[in-house]
Amino acid sequence: MERSRLVFSGSGGQGVITAAILLAKAAVLFEGKNATQSQSYGAAARGGATRSDVLISESDIFFPKVVQPNILVSLTQESYNTFSGIIRPGGLLLVDTKFVTIEKRVDAKHIALPMYDTVMEKIGKPIVFNICMLGALLGATRLVQAESILKVLETSIPKDFMEMNKKALELGMEMGEAAAY
Repeated sequence: MERSRLVFSGSGGQGVITAAILLAKAAVLFEGKNATQSQSYGAAARGGATRSDVLISESDIFFPKVVQPNILVSLTQESYNTFSGIIRPGGLLLVDTKFVTIEKRVDAKHIALPMYDTVMEKIGKPIVFNICMLGALLGATRLVQAESILKVLETSIPKDFMEMNKKALELGMEMGEAAAY
C-alpha cells in the first residue's frame, strides 16, 4: 500500500466521522502506519452533511486534506451526488442501498450493499450501522486488520456494547469480502 486516500460522507448521526476516527487510530496504533483524519460538518451537526478525510500511508503525510480519494464512502444520496465526481479513476465507491441510488457512472468500482438493512435485521440497533460500514470497507480493501479496529473499540466504548459492535463489524466484513471478489 503506497497511500490510501479516503472520504467518508453522509449525514450527522450516522457515525461517519466516528468510523473514520476508528480507522485512522487502528492504522496508527496497531498497524504502524501513518494516518491523518479531518472532518467537516454541515449547518446542523445532527442530520446535516458530514465529511471526514482519512489518509493512510507507510510514508510521511504532509497534507491532511483528500482532494481526489481513491476510496469514497457515501451513506446518503446528497453525499453521493456531491462527492462521486471527485473519486480517482479506478477507485472504489461504497454506498448503502437503503440510502443511495447510484445514478451516474464514475470510473470506479461500485459496491452497493444493504448495510443498514442487514444491521437492523441481524442486530436490531441502528447505532452500529457505521461499524458495519467500516467492516464492509475492510472486507473489500484490507486497509487494516479487523482485530486492529476491535482493539480501538475496546478502548473507546463500554464493554456492554462490544459484542454488538463486533457482530456489526463481522457482518460488514462478510458483505465487503463477497462484493469485492
